[in-house]
Amino acid sequence: MATLQRFVGPLWLRLPGGREAQLVLVAAYLAFTVTLLLLFPRSIIAFLLYLANLLVIFGARAVPGSWQAAIAALETLVVFPAVAASNPFFMGVGTTVAIYVALALGLNIVIGYAGLLDLGYVAFYATGAYLWAIFSTGKAAEFLSFVHGPLSGAWFWPFVVFGLLSAALMGVLLGIPVLRLHGDYLAIVTLGFGEIIRILAAGLNSITNGAVGLPGVAAPAIGSRQLGAAVDYYFITLVIVGLIVWVTMRLEGSRIGRAWAAIREDETAARAMGVPLTRAKLLAFACGASFAGMMGVIFAAKQSYVDPTSFTFMESIGVVSMIVLGGMGGIPGVALGAAIVTLLNVQVLGGISDFINSVGARWGIQIPPALNPSQYHQLIFGIILVLMAIWRPEGLIPARRRHVNVEEGAARPAASGGEPA
Repeated sequence: MATLQRFVGPLWLRLPGGREAQLVLVAAYLAFTVTLLLLFPRSIIAFLLYLANLLVIFGARAVPGSWQAAIAALETLVVFPAVAASNPFFMGVGTTVAIYVALALGLNIVIGYAGLLDLGYVAFYATGAYLWAIFSTGKAAEFLSFVHGPLSGAWFWPFVVFGLLSAALMGVLLGIPVLRLHGDYLAIVTLGFGEIIRILAAGLNSITNGAVGLPGVAAPAIGSRQLGAAVDYYFITLVIVGLIVWVTMRLEGSRIGRAWAAIREDETAARAMGVPLTRAKLLAFACGASFAGMMGVIFAAKQSYVDPTSFTFMESIGVVSMIVLGGMGGIPGVALGAAIVTLLNVQVLGGISDFINSVGARWGIQIPPALNPSQYHQLIFGIILVLMAIWRPEGLIPARRRHVNVEEGAARPAASGGEPA
């Protein structure tokens, strides 16, 4: 349970009272939000309040970690699927949030742990998605003689592994030429890499079907049973996210995790201390890319269609925004940032637009499309990031190591009477 306490430790939310009082508060809040969601199954506010359950659970610091884990598992594995079963849209939103949590955790390894700014991360996501789409739609049979027709959904499971391996290989191929680059130059090269992959997807008509895309991507299957329902994708994604969180936690405390931290803080000092820079950087790119490759396979199956517009530069920027907002270098912060940005994008802004339009229709006012808030989501994300950079640069839930450094940096000048560095 020490590992779990380390995972949830940086959360700022702390419920008052002892263990019994906090358990009562958690149970009351959970019962309230479940009732609210059952009474108003299409209410955005009820859905958001329900998702806040996880923060309330992990804010009950007096409750043992094993109890917190059990309550969280009960909520995500039993209560949420049962409550959202009558509303596939909410189940789809939960799956989308989980996909972006996995993407953000993967990019967090490259940016948050190793300090390598990667603006082409969506390219690895596209690699996994197109890999499964090309083979499951029969497109591969047109240019590969050993492939006969489209692959069935049973091949989805091996292709999750193939997506992991192919994206990791792409990560290494990207990492080799950028080993000596830093800061802005590294960002420009990775940005170009992401755009090259998107342009190749749009231009290779004989392989990717170009701008038309590949429709009819096969859903996963076990034997003869198709797993195409929203609840199936929810559980598949949840299992992968759990695996990614476990791997990330193991890497964070390992020798390679410490090497990434050394590179992030001072690359010259890390080299002087004998840290293998080349191997550590390539491992960071490969690990981060492999998570995106797996999620790309799931995304292609869930959408049953892929085209280049799903893998634009703004997708990479969106994932970077999740990391900055939540807290770079920490797992809970990144997960929270991914959930907030995804919900703003797919749920909250659309709900605000519907509300404004309904109010306008009631009063006989035609709302111009230019005033639709969902069209300004990039502007809103930009404003949020600027505000975060000014008032909370370490993110909503700072990583423990980064949080300690900020406090020490603030305390040292005060103690010496000098100006902050």
